[in-house]
Amino acid sequence: MQHRLNQNDVTNRVNVENAPQVRDAVLDILSRRYPGEDFSLVARAFDDVHALFEGRFPGYLACDTLYHDIRHTLDMTLATARLIDGHDRICAPQDRLGARRAALGVIIALLHDSGYMKRSTESSVENGAIFTKVHVSRSADFLAGYLPKVGFAEEAVMGSRIVHFTGYEMNIEDIDVQDPKDRLLGCMVGTADLIGQMSDRLYLEKCRDFLYQEFVYGRVARETLADGSEIVRYSSPQDLIIKTPGFYEYVARTRIREKLDGVDNYAAAHFDGPNLYTNAIEGNFAHLRGVLESADFNRLRRLCYSLSSPVRRAA
Repeated sequence: MQHRLNQNDVTNRVNVENAPQVRDAVLDILSRRYPGEDFSLVARAFDDVHALFEGRFPGYLACDTLYHDIRHTLDMTLATARLIDGHDRICAPQDRLGARRAALGVIIALLHDSGYMKRSTESSVENGAIFTKVHVSRSADFLAGYLPKVGFAEEAVMGSRIVHFTGYEMNIEDIDVQDPKDRLLGCMVGTADLIGQMSDRLYLEKCRDFLYQEFVYGRVARETLADGSEIVRYSSPQDLIIKTPGFYEYVARTRIREKLDGVDNYAAAHFDGPNLYTNAIEGNFAHLRGVLESADFNRLRRLCYSLSSPVRRAA
């Protein structure tokens, strides 16, 4: 395989900074898996999400979160479609999620971070990352209002619950989703959110340059408790990088395997070979281990920028 480009997905064939290109890739996956089905509503959702991030969606301002930008959303939506495809490719016919549920999952993925978007009435809010701790609930509210407008009125309540599989505001076991297929869909969306970002070729630099700043805005890096004491989770961007392997080992990987039922394995079925997401993630963390062992943080030097910022920043 040719050297992976910074803007490309794990196959090195899809530019995840290009909304139309990701839309076409997702529609191709769905159309091949469910021939003859109409996915025009999914295409519309891609257009609406593109407008939302760019500030062209009625009632909302443009995205200003640097880590949780449209690139991340497009990347994880593509991963969601691949997990759905992999599952329905190898499971028994009666266990397939089917075209409608697949379309719903893609739309939920597209809007899973809509809670970071500032409403037009919230222009005084410094940055959307201030909503970090409640962004999933805000995304659920957005989905509850949006899904009926695109032909999914019957699934609106369920969709607003499924999005909670991507966050930490609720324990996964407490999310009120009874149908095993809906729960499986939630596990896929939640898993895609994790594997999409951790497999990003710029993941490490984006954690340092962008995620830390979001954690500062969202009072995650440092949190003042009711008694006036302070919890310091990440004292600096470098401290976040140092602690990232621990997040992977003890939070993300455990969440994927135990809480989200190990559905990342369906990516291998989609690719009909190695799990390219797992390979990319392991490559990122192997590189990070080398950085930490050598204490040479200058090795994190890939060009790092966000589509939510007009400025491209050198890592």
